[in-house]
Amino acid sequence: MKRVTEPELMDDAEQARAYHEADFSVAHGERVAIFRQMFPGLEPDGAVLDLGCGSGDVLLRFARAFPRARFTGVDGSQPMLDLAAGELRRHADLQRRVQLCRAILPSSELPQADWQLVMSHSLLHQLHQPQVLWRTIREAAPPGCKVFVADLRRPATAADAARIVAERSAGEPDVLQQDFFNSLCAAFEPAEVCAQLDAAGLAHLCVEPVGDIHLVVYGTMAGAGSGV
Repeated sequence: MKRVTEPELMDDAEQARAYHEADFSVAHGERVAIFRQMFPGLEPDGAVLDLGCGSGDVLLRFARAFPRARFTGVDGSQPMLDLAAGELRRHADLQRRVQLCRAILPSSELPQADWQLVMSHSLLHQLHQPQVLWRTIREAAPPGCKVFVADLRRPATAADAARIVAERSAGEPDVLQQDFFNSLCAAFEPAEVCAQLDAAGLAHLCVEPVGDIHLVVYGTMAGAGSGV
């Protein structure tokens, strides 16, 4: 199936809330475990940048899992950030370690820090130009920084995408089911991601399918002290 792009930003408040209220407990609940599998023994205790944090569910899961780290979540959708801020207000113990920032990639206004980890969850498929993400990571992540990107991967056919939606989201609102279908059709195949990384000078990062509909990109930024 040829890739079909979808809108890059979820700026509609109703659409954002439907996404926020959907049950992603399985997929998002596994994300920290997958990170630990890719980086065994690593316990982030420095600055972590989350590109495309959305309504903050995965961001806050990582913040709870790694209590010594400090997190900055960046997103281009104000409705999504508003929902993330609302969730953060419900977790007073996380507020001093998590901050939110609005920026549309590419941006010269990203927060600056000596990032220990740069991560992104379900942003890549939304981008019409995927190099926006890889170049942002290349510019933001110092040598030795860990990179962890998780996203959907595109099914072979539109019929497969429709079947996946029916199996996994039958009880969700129509707007969310349509969003899920559109996202599957907009996602990349592992070979396409490998080509993107090669073009971005990030070919040393690994691309690995996870489960039946996801993939992850992970590794360490090359350079002095990186061990790569």
